Amino acid sequence: MKHTYIYVIGFIAAILGAWFFQKATQLPQPEHALYYQHARDIKPFELIDHNGDPFTKAKLKGKWSLVFFGYTSCPDVCPTTLQNLGYIYDELKVAAHNSQILLVSVDPQRDTQEKLSQYIAYFNAEFIALRAGHDVLFPFARNLGLMYAISGEGEGYLVDHSASLVLINPEGKIAAIFKPEQEVGKVVSIDSDKLLSDYQKIVALY
Repeated sequence: MKHTYIYVIGFIAAILGAWFFQKATQLPQPEHALYYQHARDIKPFELIDHNGDPFTKAKLKGKWSLVFFGYTSCPDVCPTTLQNLGYIYDELKVAAHNSQILLVSVDPQRDTQEKLSQYIAYFNAEFIALRAGHDVLFPFARNLGLMYAISGEGEGYLVDHSASLVLINPEGKIAAIFKPEQEVGKVVSIDSDKLLSDYQKIVALY
């Protein structure tokens, strides 16, 4: 009797698994993002937000997070990306009410808490800006599949960084990466309409 009960449970689980798999494959799939069928783990980290509060992996749980690495002195890609995210933010929240936008500064020397607070509020009061020392930022960037580099000396040093956006699911794992489109000799920001379209599809898959 006990073995029969186990077999029945196993059979039901197999049927439900097949049903969920079929349902997932019938839903529209992302067309532009690098989507991970098996979400990638994120190692523990601790950043500081623009209000001076700790921001750890725990604050990713229960949220759909779009993470962008940039800095306040960035002349083009950063403000354009944040502005485009501001344009579609309401629609992102329609797709998932628990959406959040995170800017991680790769220039902690110049991007003080006060400066980040003023900068991020310009784009949207709900956006969150984060900072930490390079000893935390470098491994965090690598973990997310992003990169940045500091070049030059003195106050005029330059910062090169990835222009991609990382999508983290409510389990705190990497679900997808949105990469900017390329032009000859030039990197342009991510197309917000394509981002929104894939965001809606990915959220619906969960």
